[in-house]
Order: sequence, then C-alpha cells, then structure tokens
Amino acid sequence: MMRYVTKTDLRIVARNLGIIMVGIGVMCLIPLLVDAIYFEFDLVSFAVPALISIGIGYFFMKYFEKTTSKVKLKHGMLISSFAWFWAGIIGGLVFTLSTNIPVIDGIFESVSALTGTGITIYENVEILPHSILFFRAFEQWIGGLGVIVIVLRFVTSSGSISSKLYQSEARDERLKPSIKNTIKATVQIYTVYTLFGIILYVLAGMPVFDSVCNTFCMISTGGMAVKNANIGFYHNDLIYFISIIIMILGATSFLVHYKIIKTKGKSLIRDLQFKIILCLIASVTLMLYLASNIVPMELLFTVTSVITTTGASVASVDAMAGWPSFVFIPLMCLMLIGGSNGSTVGAIKLFRAIIFLKGVYRNVRVILSPVNRVIPVKLNGHPLLEEEIGQASTFIALYLMFILFTWALFCLFGYDPFKSLFAAMSLQGNNGLELGIVNHTLSPVLKIVSMIDMWTGRLEIYPVLILLRAGFEIFKR
Repeated sequence: MMRYVTKTDLRIVARNLGIIMVGIGVMCLIPLLVDAIYFEFDLVSFAVPALISIGIGYFFMKYFEKTTSKVKLKHGMLISSFAWFWAGIIGGLVFTLSTNIPVIDGIFESVSALTGTGITIYENVEILPHSILFFRAFEQWIGGLGVIVIVLRFVTSSGSISSKLYQSEARDERLKPSIKNTIKATVQIYTVYTLFGIILYVLAGMPVFDSVCNTFCMISTGGMAVKNANIGFYHNDLIYFISIIIMILGATSFLVHYKIIKTKGKSLIRDLQFKIILCLIASVTLMLYLASNIVPMELLFTVTSVITTTGASVASVDAMAGWPSFVFIPLMCLMLIGGSNGSTVGAIKLFRAIIFLKGVYRNVRVILSPVNRVIPVKLNGHPLLEEEIGQASTFIALYLMFILFTWALFCLFGYDPFKSLFAAMSLQGNNGLELGIVNHTLSPVLKIVSMIDMWTGRLEIYPVLILLRAGFEIFKR
C-alpha cells in the first residue's frame, strides 16, 4: 500500500510545528500584563500552559533540527490543523485553571474564541477576571488573521515554508510578491484598523478596557464581548454604528484594504464582494423591517453581524428567540455565504458562492446554445478555470454535509429541529449567533462535535481531513 505519510514527513511537521507551539506559549503570557495592571495575581493559570507549550515546542525544534527536507502543501496543512488543535487545548487549560470550569468547557471556550465563532460557555462573563476577558478577546484577534500567520510575522523562515503554511490557513491572496512581506503588510493593516476601532469606541464613551477587548472581537469578526448583553449592554446607537463599520472592515479582503491608499479608495468601491456585502445588508435589513416589528437598529446590526460571521448582538438571545421564524430564513442564507475571501470571516465566502452561481448559469447557457459552443466563465473580467468552478462546488457540498451531520446529531439529542439547524450553520460558519441551545449544559458529545465544526470551519475543512487521514494511516501501521 502506498504511504502518503512517511517518517520524514512527520519529522518535517514536528520541526515546524515546534516553532508554532513556542509562539502559542508566548501568546498565553501576554495577558499577564493585564493581570499585573489589575493586580489579579493569577500567574499560574497563564504560565503553566505557556511553559508546557514552549517546552514541548522547543524540544521538537531541537530534536528535529537536522530535518531539512522541503516543506510541501500537505506538510503545511498537517502543521496548520494540528497547531490550531493545540492552540485550542493550551488556551482551554488557561480558562480551566483560572475559572475552575471543566476541561472540555475550557477547550470549547478557547476553540470558540480562536476560530472567531464567539459562542461562550460562561453563564456570566462580567464576573470573570480582566486578564481572562482580555485573553478571550486576544485569542479572537489572533485567530482572525490566523495563529500561523501571526507567528510567521515574528519568525524568520524560508519563503517556501511561509508560503505553504500561509496557504494551509485558507489564504491565497498576495498583497506583495513575497509571502513574508504579504504577512507583514497584512498584520500592519490589521493593527491600524484595531487602533482605529479602539479610538472610535473611546471617543463614543466606552471604557478603555472595553474598547480594546471589543475592538479585538469586532475586527476579527469573532463576536465575544466583555458584557453578558454583548454590544447591546451600552444602549448607544453610535457604538452600534462603530461596531457595524468595524465588522464590515473585518469582512473585507485585505488585498482591497492594501490598495485603498494607492487607488484613493477606488479599490473599495470597485470590489465586487464589498459591493455585494453592502447591497445584501441594505436589502435584507429593509425586507425584514417591512415584514416585522423588530427595531431597525437591531435588524441592521444583526444582519451585518450575520453576513460578516461576527456573531455580536444588540438583541438578547431571549429577544431573538421570540422573533418570527421567517426572519431567520434570510439570516441563515447570509450565515451560509459569509463575507469576502482574504478577510477574517468564516462560512462559504462570497467568492465561492459567486463562482458556483456563475458555473450554474454557464451550464444553463451551454444546454441552450448550439452544440460545441464554448462559453467562458469570468469573474472581475478574468476567466475562471474549470478546476476553480469544480473546487468551489465540491467545497460547498462538503460544507453542507458537515452542517447536515451536526443538525441530525442535535435533533437526535432532542433539541428543536429549527434551532438545531441554526446552531449547526452558526458553528460550521464560525458565526456565533444562536438561539439558546449551545451553552454549558450541552452534552459532552455535542460539545466535541461543535468544536470539530468550529475547527474545520475556520480551516475550511481540507487541512483537518488531511490530518485525520494521516492519523488513520499511522494508526493502521
């Protein structure tokens, strides 16, 4: 039988994974600054998981130091999927040690934050230490760009390794010719928008700590907040509008952001995905406003939160659960689609939906046209390859299969079918909005399945499938 994963492959993965694990450990130490500012004296909760990750990572780096074989895409995907898995576990240990919640709940909280899903396991977040609230927000900020992208920004590695790892986190757009410079520019843009959000929130009257954490959550399209009522706690339309702007910025391609200054803003206006996002927000909000009695601002905020896969809210879970059922149908459609490719969003993403629909339209035209007529498919004036159309269609089918499986499992455990479908779509799309069934009372089986959904949703399924295939092969030997 052909071996897809050899010992050399495992050495390559372990060597490079060690670097990421050290970076994950350092990530856990940064909240200690907040811990010191607020005199919370919770050194152990952050230091122990950090030292575990740094220690094992350093061992991998040194033990496999002589492994010099070229990194391939399969290695990148194995490293990426395991790195996200590891980051979830280490972050979960922090939550468990600090707040004494069960380990599975701690890992759930960590995975939810890192993947930008934003569903919290805590009943009352307002009693949590400042350092933990900051850590949740910081994990979302890191996850918005990608654990590996952030680590690569501060680690010098060859262009080949950076390129494969960059691709493995479902990113393929280049802002500059080299991947290292692309990552550098992306982090700079992300940081500038983060500072922009913090300043706007402070000027709107939000406390500085809240401004930092909420900006981290909004720009990363993560959605967790430092208040139980989420952004609705502030009862401030200006803060709602600022949040909407930040969510849209987070859901817009970094390539478009990069070109804004050079094109004097024209790149934003001309971008097809950006225009579709604005049109969908406006049209769906207007449609639901005319068809319901829901407060306009709550509708606008919710629609924006759904399509950007942020999951932030101004309406409470109980209030949303009382909305007419038909309101959730267009919201679920937006939840499936998501925002722009090359941004911080989850879900299928607009570009795949556009390619899929163009492929369907092309097939209709082919049937109606004379025999042997070639009908090209174009996007933004550029012809699309058959392979690209096929890949988009395959991914969408696979994505829907994951949702179907999770939906069936929730129904099996006795949950309402409609709420279960909404939850399954929210988990797989890293959205975070749900109707009150995903919480600490959830069965351990459903918690694990939910974590798998969030994990596969963030990495766009294939890296995780490759990791599972490799694990099966190793186990079989």
